[in-house]
Amino acid sequence: MSSEISYLLIVLLVILFSMTIHEAMHAFASYWLGDDTAKMLGRLTLNPIKHIDPVLTILMPILLAISGGPIFGGAKPVSFNPNNLRFGEWGMAIVALAGPISNLIIAFLSFGLWALLKNYSGYDMLSDIFAISISVNLGFFAFNMIPIPPLDGSRVLYVLAPDFFRRGMDYVERFGILIIFAIILVSGSFISNLISSVVMFFITIFGHFFGL
Repeated sequence: MSSEISYLLIVLLVILFSMTIHEAMHAFASYWLGDDTAKMLGRLTLNPIKHIDPVLTILMPILLAISGGPIFGGAKPVSFNPNNLRFGEWGMAIVALAGPISNLIIAFLSFGLWALLKNYSGYDMLSDIFAISISVNLGFFAFNMIPIPPLDGSRVLYVLAPDFFRRGMDYVERFGILIIFAIILVSGSFISNLISSVVMFFITIFGHFFGL
């Protein structure tokens, strides 16, 4: 098996694991806050088949990996009823943050394991897996925290925004996935540079934490 194919297989496995955790954390957070919508829809699970979107979860990140750009993507949104959540609008923000924060935690743990293994010979494959996990999860974190509907960062902005701005966000969110593709097509290079900057920022922070 060529190194390119091995790399893409590792990327795909990391993506499936990371996005499954991301979406499951949305579901578990909403359930913990009092809404059982995700549970009734079968999203309160770690089964990746329930969460993946063929384009956002698989095709787009793989194409980005092939092109050498920062890897980012999304999955099928987890539905919830904000009227059932404790803490009102802040409950919405908690549900939204649960996904990206899980990616940040996975990236942090992956960095620690990568740092532990990098000086040991014979662990090159594991080191590569953890290095890819760092990049993928930080990319997912950065992309999903962009405060534009329907991305997770918009839920946090929604809590803080004035009413007229919220109405505009509600209108934009109706178009869902089309907005994401429009952003990528129109501002692809800017988004890539932004995500790369965020990734390098956190890698620097992690490096200081682990004394590297």
